[in-house]
Amino acid sequence: CENCNDTGYAGRTGIHECLEATDEVKRMVMKQLISIQNGRKQAPIFSAAEMENRLAKLRTQMAAENIDAVIFTSIHNINYYNHFVYCSFGRPYGLVVTQHKLKSITANIDGGQPWRRGFGENVIFTDWEKDNYFKAVQQEVSNSGRVGIEYDHINLENLKKLQDALSDAELVDISKMTMRQRMVKSAEEIELIRNGAQVADIGGAACVEAIGEGVPEYEVALHSTQAMVREISRRYPESDIMDSWTWFQSGINTDGAHNPVSTRKIQKGDILSLNCFPMIGGYYTALERTLFFDHASDRHLEIWDVNVEVHRRGLELVRPGARCCDIAEELNEIFSKHDLLQYRTFGYGHSFGSLSHYYGREAGLELREDIETVLEPNMVVSIEPMVMLPETLPGAGGYREHDILVVTEDGAENITAFPFGPEHNIIR
Repeated sequence: CENCNDTGYAGRTGIHECLEATDEVKRMVMKQLISIQNGRKQAPIFSAAEMENRLAKLRTQMAAENIDAVIFTSIHNINYYNHFVYCSFGRPYGLVVTQHKLKSITANIDGGQPWRRGFGENVIFTDWEKDNYFKAVQQEVSNSGRVGIEYDHINLENLKKLQDALSDAELVDISKMTMRQRMVKSAEEIELIRNGAQVADIGGAACVEAIGEGVPEYEVALHSTQAMVREISRRYPESDIMDSWTWFQSGINTDGAHNPVSTRKIQKGDILSLNCFPMIGGYYTALERTLFFDHASDRHLEIWDVNVEVHRRGLELVRPGARCCDIAEELNEIFSKHDLLQYRTFGYGHSFGSLSHYYGREAGLELREDIETVLEPNMVVSIEPMVMLPETLPGAGGYREHDILVVTEDGAENITAFPFGPEHNIIR
């Protein structure tokens, strides 16, 4: 060996010295932090003015709270302020924001994509040594003052490592502050959500087109998702095509709103649940509808009509000045009148924006009894009542309707066009 004189396995000390020398060479050759500016910056979905406006609002809040730097770690906030949707695969990601800096911290496995797609600068940490991510944090964030982090996202292990890396800084929570900013949408965000709602309607039509006796759930879902992906690529030709999906459930599988697609085959008389979710630049939109194949029993129709009644009233209640909890309480009264309240499964709606089934949630803008947020113009919410009766009862199944509403100055605009109710959605 050129690093030591060991010539065989007997010289254990020599082998140990060789390994130490090899590690030293590796440390000299393999860098902890690198930059890959490969290709050109890609055309973003949102304009530079839009992104700068988001950052300006954030920096104003930071100044008001005496926060010197923010380290975002969540997919939704990194996407919101940087326009890049990361894929973790067990690695940490970050976005550093100061009054004068915007820089993402990404893994080497992503190459130049975070720089090309991201708004701002980028530094890459390598895998050659453990915790190079925190070396990047130390390089980009001063070990002093107040540093904002997302307490609702960072796990305990990484929080401890961050505290060690920035031992002289005070870590403070900024998750609720940034959530409140995301809850009120800009004109560009509303335009994207409007497009997403139209794409969801196309996915719904594809679902209906694929429904038939003996057709497996997954075939219906595949047909819908393909239609949505192709439409997204047509409307946003330079966007990343990722994460759009469809949940199509039948029969007993409708009992959960998030039940995955299965191999179950559609039968006559089945209750069906159509759920189309186009994702555009990390922004979620949705269409959800109750349907029946061929026919519905009298009891099924009774329950469906009640859910539609609640849905229609919910659409009327969304307006500026209304409190989320008050909307929920009034809708509860309708279900209670029909002795169905005990079968309600979740709140009556939620917000839209940079969120997904595996990341993000604006918990402060859900239509539930415990949320006192007051609706204001340019918030975007769903109305989506659901009741579920177990298979032991007449009318068994899960019933759900879902529309997207943009809160306006004097009411709300429903941007979902797909029809709902028994007169439209018994598929023959």
